Amino acid sequence: MNIPNTTLARVIIIGGGFAGIALAKQLKKQAVQVVLIDKNNYHTFQPLLYQVATGGLEDGSIAYPLRKVIQEYDNFYFRLTNVQEIDTKNQKIITEIGELTYDYLVMATGAKTNYFGNKEIERNSMAMKNIPQALNIRSLILENFEQAVLTSDAAERNSLINFVLVGGGPTGVELAGALAEMKKAILQKDYPDLDITKMQINLIQSGDRILNTMSEKSSDAAEKFLESLGVTIWKNVRVKNYDGRTVTTNTDLSFETATVIWTAGVQGALVQGLPADSLIEKAARIRVNEYSQIKGYKNLFAIGDVACMETEDFPQGHPMMAQPALQQGEALGENLIRLIANKSMEAFEYNDKGSMATIGRNKAVVDLPKFHFDGVFAWFVWMFVHLFSLIGFKNKAVVFLSWVYNYIRFDRESRLIIRPFKKKSFVTFTSDEL
Repeated sequence: MNIPNTTLARVIIIGGGFAGIALAKQLKKQAVQVVLIDKNNYHTFQPLLYQVATGGLEDGSIAYPLRKVIQEYDNFYFRLTNVQEIDTKNQKIITEIGELTYDYLVMATGAKTNYFGNKEIERNSMAMKNIPQALNIRSLILENFEQAVLTSDAAERNSLINFVLVGGGPTGVELAGALAEMKKAILQKDYPDLDITKMQINLIQSGDRILNTMSEKSSDAAEKFLESLGVTIWKNVRVKNYDGRTVTTNTDLSFETATVIWTAGVQGALVQGLPADSLIEKAARIRVNEYSQIKGYKNLFAIGDVACMETEDFPQGHPMMAQPALQQGEALGENLIRLIANKSMEAFEYNDKGSMATIGRNKAVVDLPKFHFDGVFAWFVWMFVHLFSLIGFKNKAVVFLSWVYNYIRFDRESRLIIRPFKKKSFVTFTSDEL
């Protein structure tokens, strides 16, 4: 991998997400060699992926080069590759471009979509965990409308403009609100030869309320906001299957649709090599102690979505969101410095700063530790927090100007089919044909 030998302790960070970047920043002036590894050469600001998927932002405005993050840090190196395996016995990682030994290894690989073992849903639905997937969704939405204006079959047309979003968490809620605003202000102008009133946006939630990780007040407010925008919410409904044409559920309810966007669950993005007793199989997360150390190891750590730190307040681990990842990355950076200096580490304590979700123009919900509010003020708070959290002045400026333009013009100019998306077709062969 062409990393120079050093007498300094080598820290390998796998993953350039929120947790990995926070850790790297903590180590920037320390006497260590840091190797940051990611399969992409950019950091993605995932909370705004839905705006890329619905044409509100260009993909470059929520991405930031990882090499630029570390370019002024001494003894920092970046390698663009996919880690295939961890060899804990020999203290090395095995990647597509070679092997590298470590003194300390940090897993910050994040999360991926969880389909709960349903291969047909995985094959036929759309996920939205990274920029390519968001661009695929944007292309598919627009391609569906282009196809709808061509067909004379009413059933096919309705299927093309019927959208089913599975999962009533922040991603599903925000995406539903964005689609509803497109229907209200944009699509009827772009497609005057289509009856846009026929467009359906269905949000399916398996539980009894959406945004179930937020307060009941915020959940109720979000539901009212969505319904006012024309989104149909189906609660206590679980999707059983989707064959590319029909969604079936655990009730008599079914949907004929060409587009299912799956936001119903996430699981850790694991790398091979860790023993089974270090993992939580169902959630695909890594068990860590209060110092983020992986069970059974002193020099292996996991932070962010892939880590599960079970505490009295969080018996199933901390929420798989940006704030716990950022705080764990910062805390581990300080603890690694202590560990290398043969000092005692300090236990991680999560500071819950609250959560929020936007439903659309002038509509958002915010939960702070002691306050809950919604509406226009919550929307401005949501915008400020997200702008402040973006990496890079240019990204902040581009996003801000895009939001101002979209607000004034009620438009989404990035509704472009840059790269057409076509679902893969799967052919089943009989044993004789094989």
